[in-house]
Amino acid sequence: MAERVDSHQSTLRLEMRGVCKRFGATVALDDVGIKVATGRVLAMVGENGAGKSTLMKVLSGAIKPDAGQMWLDGLPYRPSNPLEARKAGVAMIYQELSLTPHLSVQENIMLGMEPTTLGVVRWKQVRRRAIEAIEEFDNPELTPDVRVSRLSVGSQQLVEIARALAIGCRTLVLDEPTSSLTQQDVERLFEIIGRLKRQGKAIVYISHFIEEVKRVADEVTVLRDGRVAGGGDVAAITIDEIIALMVGRQVEELYPRSTRHPGEVVLEVKDLAGVEKPRSASLQLHRGEVLGIAGLIGAGRTELLRSLFGLDPVRSGQIKLGLYAGPASPVRRWMQGAGILSENRKEEGLALALSVADNVTLSRLRGFGPLGLVLPGRQDRATRRWIKRLGIRCQGPRQSVLSLSGGNQQRVALARLLQHDVDVFLLDEPTRGIDVAAKALVYKLIDELAGGPRPKAILMVSSYLPELLGVCDRVAVMCRGKLGPTYRIDEIDEHKLMLEATGQAPGAPGREVKS
Repeated sequence: MAERVDSHQSTLRLEMRGVCKRFGATVALDDVGIKVATGRVLAMVGENGAGKSTLMKVLSGAIKPDAGQMWLDGLPYRPSNPLEARKAGVAMIYQELSLTPHLSVQENIMLGMEPTTLGVVRWKQVRRRAIEAIEEFDNPELTPDVRVSRLSVGSQQLVEIARALAIGCRTLVLDEPTSSLTQQDVERLFEIIGRLKRQGKAIVYISHFIEEVKRVADEVTVLRDGRVAGGGDVAAITIDEIIALMVGRQVEELYPRSTRHPGEVVLEVKDLAGVEKPRSASLQLHRGEVLGIAGLIGAGRTELLRSLFGLDPVRSGQIKLGLYAGPASPVRRWMQGAGILSENRKEEGLALALSVADNVTLSRLRGFGPLGLVLPGRQDRATRRWIKRLGIRCQGPRQSVLSLSGGNQQRVALARLLQHDVDVFLLDEPTRGIDVAAKALVYKLIDELAGGPRPKAILMVSSYLPELLGVCDRVAVMCRGKLGPTYRIDEIDEHKLMLEATGQAPGAPGREVKS
C-alpha cells in the first residue's frame, strides 16, 4: 500500500494560468488560473455556465484555449487532444456520460486500453482489471459481462468512474461524479478519493453539492461568469460564503416551505408490480403535497414512476389517477393530467435537436393557431413566459436545446410540464446535475406548485436525502423493488432513511403505513 503523502511535502502537480476562451461573442473563460498539489483535492464550484466544464475541457485537450499556459509536474503542458492528455496522466470524467451502450461493462472500462499480444486482445486480463475496478463500488448491478445499455443511469456513472481509475492516472478530474449516486455509493467514492490522495494523486472535484465540497476537498475555487470569484482553504470558508460567491448574492432559504393543505387523493396505487420492478408498491398521493421516494440505485424507484406513466408495462396491481382507473399509455396519462420528468434528460426528457419553444410546447400544441396549425409567434410568446419564470438562460425560444447547459435543459423539461398544466407531477431526480442557484429555483417552484392557489400533487424521486427532507411532506423508501411505509418528515431522518434503503431497519416488511 502506498504511503501517506504529507500535505506539507506536497509538490505542485497542476497549474493553469491566464486561461481565456471565447465562443463567438460569449466569453467562457477570462484570465482563469488554478493550482493543485499532489495528494490534494481542489473543488471547483459555480453556477452552470460559469466556465467550470470549459476549463476542464481545456485541461483534457478537448478544446484549445485562446490564451493561457499550463504545467504538469513543472513541465509545459498543452495537449492537442484527449488521448495526449490521458497519456500524460490526466483522466477526465464528464458529467454527461460518454459510454458505448452496446458494449459490456468490461469492454467500456478497458476501451482503448485493451492489453494485446500480437494484436490479439487478452480478454482474461481485460476481465480481471475490470473486476478490480468495479469491486470498488460493491454494486450488484455491475458485472463484467452486462451490457451498459441495460444499466441504470447511476450505475453507468459508476462505470465512468471505474474506467478513469483503471487508467492509473496522476491527475483525476471528476465533473459532478455523485450526481446520480446514492449516499452509499457516495461514501464509497469518498473512500476512493481518500486512497488516491494518499497515493499522491492530484484531484479536481467539480460539484454542485456544497456539503460534499466541505467534506472531500482541501481547497475551493469559485467561478462566476467565466472568472475566478474567490475561494481558498475549505476549512476557512463557510457554505453560505461559497454560495454567495457562486451567485453574487445571498440565497436566503434553500428549502422554502409555504403552508400546505393536502386535499383529496389524486393518485392511488395498490400492490403495483411491473415485469421486473417494482415488485410491490402501494401509495396515496394527495393534492397539495410532495411525496418523496428514497432508495438505492436499482431499488426500482425509476421503474415505479415509469409504470405509473405508462412507459413500462404493469404486471399486476391497481392504479387510480383522478377519475381514471387502470394502466394507460403515456399519451393518455398526459390527457388525464399527469406528466413525468425523466432522470435521463438527454435520451428521454428532451428532443435535443429541437428548439426551446418546440420542447416546451411539444406535448400540447393546441391553441397555437387555427385548424391545427402552429404559429411560431404564438408558440414563442408562450415559451418566453416560462423562460422568464424559470430563469432559462438562452438566446431565445428558437435556440437549440442541445446548446444549453445541463441546468437550463432541466428547466426546459420542467417548463413543458408547466405549459401542459398537469395536476400530478412525477419528478425523477429533478435537480440532478444542476447548480445550487438552479436547485433553489426548482425547490421554490415545487413549493409554489404544492402550496399555491391551485395546488398540484408531486411524487418525487431523489437520491439526495437532504433534498427529500427539505422539500417533501412525506417520504417512503424503496428497497429491492418494494415500497415501504410512508413517514412524515418530522418522524424520519437521514440515518433512518438509509436503514430503510439498505434493508437494515428492524421489522421492515411488516410495518404499517403511518399517515
